[in-house]
Amino acid sequence: MKNKLKTKPSPRKKAKAKDAKSHSRAKRAMAKHAAGTPPLQYIPWHTIPLEDLNPLLQRQFVVGQEIMLARVLMKKGCIVPEHSHHNEQLTYIVEGALKFSIDGREIVVRAGEVLCIPSNMPHSAEALEDTVDLDVFNPPRADWINRSDQYLRGQK
Repeated sequence: MKNKLKTKPSPRKKAKAKDAKSHSRAKRAMAKHAAGTPPLQYIPWHTIPLEDLNPLLQRQFVVGQEIMLARVLMKKGCIVPEHSHHNEQLTYIVEGALKFSIDGREIVVRAGEVLCIPSNMPHSAEALEDTVDLDVFNPPRADWINRSDQYLRGQK
């Protein structure tokens, strides 16, 4: 009877087998995730109608699954009354300037600057000049989507 030597697989073979299993697992996970993924959206701003909220305020927005991007256009003197929401907000000023009253302070945010507003923090804003801003909300603002945001409508 011959003695058979059992040889261990080389580290290289082990690594290849592990990589193959890992790659296979990753492919299955990606396929499963892709099945529940919403469709890709490509939306030029000019294809979204401007919503007139009041004589000094217009907006457009795009809604993803867990995030919303709004383009807000304000004429000089436009006031966004104090309000708060459970949504976290990032405001990026594209052009112009907004003066925020927030957390007991006044903060002027100008073109090229960003303000991060935590959830449930009361804030208001005034357009110091004609302003274009991009607001990002997580999660999307349900009151904007269903048009129940009366604090923005019909005011200066």
